[in-house]
Amino acid sequence: MMRHGGKILSDQLVKLGVRRVFSVPGESFLAALDGLYDSGIPNIVCRHEGGAAMMAEAYGKMTGQPGVCFVTRGPGACNASAGIHVAMQDSTPMVLFVGQIDNRQTDRETFQEVDYKQMFGGLAKWVAQVDTTERLPEYIARAFRMAMSGRPGPVVLALPENMLSGQADVPDFTGDPGHDHASTIESAETLVAKLQRAKRPLIVVGGTHWCDRAARDLARFAEQMNLPVVTAFRRQDYMDNRHPNFAGDLNVGINPKLAARVRETDCLLLLGTRFGDIVTQGYSLVDPARPGKTILHVHADANEIGRVYGPDHGWCSRADQAIGHLAAIGGFAGDYGDWTASARADYEAWITPQTSPGACKQEVIIKWLSDNLPDNAILTNGAGNYAAWLHRYFVYKQYGTQLAPTSGSMGYGFPAAIAASLEHPDRQVVCLAGDGCIQMTINEMSTAIQHGAKPIVIVMNNGRYGTIRMHQEKTYPGRVSGTELANPDYPALARAYGGFGALVEKSEDFPAAFKAAQAAGTVAIIECRIDPDALSTGQTLSGVRAASVSG
Repeated sequence: MMRHGGKILSDQLVKLGVRRVFSVPGESFLAALDGLYDSGIPNIVCRHEGGAAMMAEAYGKMTGQPGVCFVTRGPGACNASAGIHVAMQDSTPMVLFVGQIDNRQTDRETFQEVDYKQMFGGLAKWVAQVDTTERLPEYIARAFRMAMSGRPGPVVLALPENMLSGQADVPDFTGDPGHDHASTIESAETLVAKLQRAKRPLIVVGGTHWCDRAARDLARFAEQMNLPVVTAFRRQDYMDNRHPNFAGDLNVGINPKLAARVRETDCLLLLGTRFGDIVTQGYSLVDPARPGKTILHVHADANEIGRVYGPDHGWCSRADQAIGHLAAIGGFAGDYGDWTASARADYEAWITPQTSPGACKQEVIIKWLSDNLPDNAILTNGAGNYAAWLHRYFVYKQYGTQLAPTSGSMGYGFPAAIAASLEHPDRQVVCLAGDGCIQMTINEMSTAIQHGAKPIVIVMNNGRYGTIRMHQEKTYPGRVSGTELANPDYPALARAYGGFGALVEKSEDFPAAFKAAQAAGTVAIIECRIDPDALSTGQTLSGVRAASVSG
């Protein structure tokens, strides 16, 4: 049966089980839009390609299946590149379809022409251009396999306009796009035997390939071995933070006592994590040249094992499968009681709120959210000084409740919250954002209204790019440059889009504002006016400035 390229594409997406795509329309892929018309796949139409790509990335992070995004050529692809960067650094499966010029006009600097292999070559896991209609099913199936295999990541497929509108009689590609990794009980026993020789072992869990069952298996294994567990940057929901073996997370604003513990440990079990820059504080906690400790590394991609740290034992396996085997062994409890108990005590002391300046205190608000939200509520955020308060004081209770970019991308939280609300309409979704962060993607309020997403957005407004200002005061005290912000009336802006808006200037007023936002039943913004002097470090800007001058 003859079909145009757009129909072939949409039929293949249906066969692959795609349930939702995100897009900003463009004339370069009209045939694809036509194919989606009666495909049964909802098309979430966004306001900016960066927001669309971040929504697709968040979908991939939530489901473990590739998030799918369509954008147009040239400027559209450039705008979407931020989401590709997030997906690559976060190891998230994603497929970006980019409209392309008529391939018969290549290399003439045709309107909006870009060589996408060159543009995305260093950003994506694989980049290709489909030049013949007949090969669309092959390329699409390969793109999904590539996005999910080994270390997952983003794939970019360029779709020339004439190829998409062309006709072909070609069957859909068949077969399962996924595959299993070798994961055996023998490998688990070898790893445990090496782990038993340690006196101060520490588990670090992160990366991708995780689920509720894996979180339970991790808790069981930690109990059996009496081991402390810490999570990698923005993977705090990989284990119930209330568990007595949970000892914190390795993030930008790390607990100093946890940093010392990573230095002191004599054995690291790296479970799924790449153990990169942020987790190791710029590779300062563990020297790649002289680690001074046993390193046991489990990762789904053999190329990641030994990439930075030479392991004493490497195991190529998905982390969720590996921890299942480890938990099944049982009966290997070690004498680590004091080590684990002190790690837990350090964590509990760290999450005890420390008073910050001003009447509206972030530590109070985050603590209230942690104590009052349902266990399955989804928290999203982008990047900024406000995020450190969330990571420090919010206690994650179950897997699938944290959506945050390990790439540190500002503007991510709101698109991610929209994607989460659409995927889980029965769950409470809360986005934390700073005033600088939210203004990067606030135009997606229109997307939320149009498609019925209803996250509650909490904007911590301190009138500045807080993290950059903090570093600026340390390095160039008293010389403010490029970090001040003018802000809209956020509640009024929310109402202008058709949502709910509220202003909070005192911490004690926050619970009532949040409950009103919940009752509104639509997308909402709660603006919290934060003292500009407050910093996530527990210091103040004036204190940082004074220390810099005296130093």
